[in-house]
Amino acid sequence: MLIRPTVIVLFLLSSCHVSAADWATFRGAERDGLSKESGLLKEWPEGGPKKVWTSKEAGIGYSGFSVVHDRLYTMGADDSTEYIIAMDATTGKKIWQAGVGDRLPNGWGDGPRSTPAVAGDLIVGLGGNGALCCVSASDGAVKWSADLIALGGKVPNWGYSESPLIDGDKVLCTPGGSQGTVVAFDLNSGEKLWQSAEVTEGAHYSSIVPVDHFGKRQYIQLTQNKVFGLDEAGKLQWQADWPGGKVAVVPTPIYEDGYVYVTSGYKAGCMLIKVDGSNKVSKVYDNLLMQNHHGGVINLGKHIYGNTTGRGWICQDLMTGEVVWYEKSKLQKGAIAYADGMFYCLDETNGTCVLIEASTAGWAEHGRFVLEPQTQQRSSKGKVWTHPVIANGKLYLRDQEIVCCYDIKG
Repeated sequence: MLIRPTVIVLFLLSSCHVSAADWATFRGAERDGLSKESGLLKEWPEGGPKKVWTSKEAGIGYSGFSVVHDRLYTMGADDSTEYIIAMDATTGKKIWQAGVGDRLPNGWGDGPRSTPAVAGDLIVGLGGNGALCCVSASDGAVKWSADLIALGGKVPNWGYSESPLIDGDKVLCTPGGSQGTVVAFDLNSGEKLWQSAEVTEGAHYSSIVPVDHFGKRQYIQLTQNKVFGLDEAGKLQWQADWPGGKVAVVPTPIYEDGYVYVTSGYKAGCMLIKVDGSNKVSKVYDNLLMQNHHGGVINLGKHIYGNTTGRGWICQDLMTGEVVWYEKSKLQKGAIAYADGMFYCLDETNGTCVLIEASTAGWAEHGRFVLEPQTQQRSSKGKVWTHPVIANGKLYLRDQEIVCCYDIKG
């Protein structure tokens, strides 16, 4: 069969280009939970938006979604193995799966926790036991792999849970340990580029955030005891103590014009620091008003939104740390995402998804529904912990092997 050169060019362009409506990594392009989509429903009908499809092929685990064009990428496990999985985002049909490593055993639920990252025809995923794998987006063929344990890492109590970062031609993740907390690989070859030997904190569960800090690229990570920034060569630029407690540090850091905001659950609270152009650190405040477990927080208009222990869903002034409003009775603890002036809040206990206005005026609800069906395979300790994802006019929710897609464009 003769394939014209123009067809090849068009295929390469479509496979490499990521549009504004795509969601190619954990928490979106800037890792801030903010979708750039518009024209979405501002009011849901009774029972919620129209369901497009349901798939029961995602396997066991809490992995989230990366969605690029008509492909959805996630991770899941069968009885013995964890996989990167590609699905047709329009139908939910599984296209391929690629083995990453052994299935993580854990009392709170087995399987992978990481969301794969997408760049062109390459997908990078991290297994719960520390197996990092880069595969082809077209067919799942393995390009290269690495073992975070061999890099000095130790599997955290609830498994490796961060989502790897692709930044240009680099892949970054957090093995933790004496050889260096953060490591960078060449995206195309898998060659190790550097490991941050100046920081030797153990890995927790937060994911790295890339930022442009006064015109220079930095990578910010949060561990149990530190929040810190690295330059593009892995050199430590600044760090600050973080009393994350002895349990779990999960939410990704927030960066805003030289300010870094972090929060953790288990009475750790929240903190805002200022990092100036010379990387000098000064603390602005710390308090217990925001104690986010693992549903994440979103910074919108210099206000932090999310769920906190004790007060429920809150809006917090980023620069002062004071609570603007809170709502405890409408929805239990869970995850949050944003698109087109609205927040999508997901109750981890019963799978209720609520649409509210993204406003400093208070909780204003515009529809809700319950994720159905729900899994029969979830651990008795587990909950609906996968974050909601908005991409290309669709809302994606997951409960273990079950993935549901909803039309939120109407």
